[in-house]
Amino acid sequence: MPNVMERIARPIVGLLGGTFNPMHFGHLRMAQELAESLQLDEVRFIPSANPPHKTAPTVSALHRAEMVKLGIASNPIFKFDDRELRRTGPSYMVDTLQSLRDELGAQASLILFMGSDAFTEFNTWHRWEEIIGLCHIVLAQRPLAAKIEPLSRTLDTFLHNHYTENAEDLRESSAGYVTMQAITPLDISSTAIRQHLQSKKSARYLMPDDVIGYIQSHHLYGAKGA
Repeated sequence: MPNVMERIARPIVGLLGGTFNPMHFGHLRMAQELAESLQLDEVRFIPSANPPHKTAPTVSALHRAEMVKLGIASNPIFKFDDRELRRTGPSYMVDTLQSLRDELGAQASLILFMGSDAFTEFNTWHRWEEIIGLCHIVLAQRPLAAKIEPLSRTLDTFLHNHYTENAEDLRESSAGYVTMQAITPLDISSTAIRQHLQSKKSARYLMPDDVIGYIQSHHLYGAKGA
């Protein structure tokens, strides 16, 4: 059991990756609530340049990164991290985590945020079994959870071996645990926002005004100008 001084010295860093195509209040609210409930020192937003599990976004990584910067600018614990944009090849999370571990050290507690729906395909990720040795995983319970596919036997065993209901475990070690956290059910998706914009509908109140302004000024997603 780490002593009090060890707990104070250990950085606790949340990680939210994704295409952010575009970013919206669902991303921001999830990060805020998890930062508070887990008492994180910071949350890093890590845009994916070349997502291996999704069709390549039609909007460039540069535009998506700028939207993330605008969306998080007013929150001092939210940090922009461009390491996947600077790396060539597919944006594999295992490589991102190893890079963060090299930078922040073995004692840092790294906490990867993941939607409970995305976890059903976690065992298809590149070198997925190595990831839990580099970070903890927090599964955010999203809206429409009842529609999530059941876990495979492989993932069910993985979850059983690593699961904890004690969030303090994530603070007292640097990696190795999976836990679940309920978040406010904001049923907002980037896909729906893109469809709104392509139909010349307003995305107001779905995402920060500065992000909407950026989309309009650069004519992204077929949005009408300001």
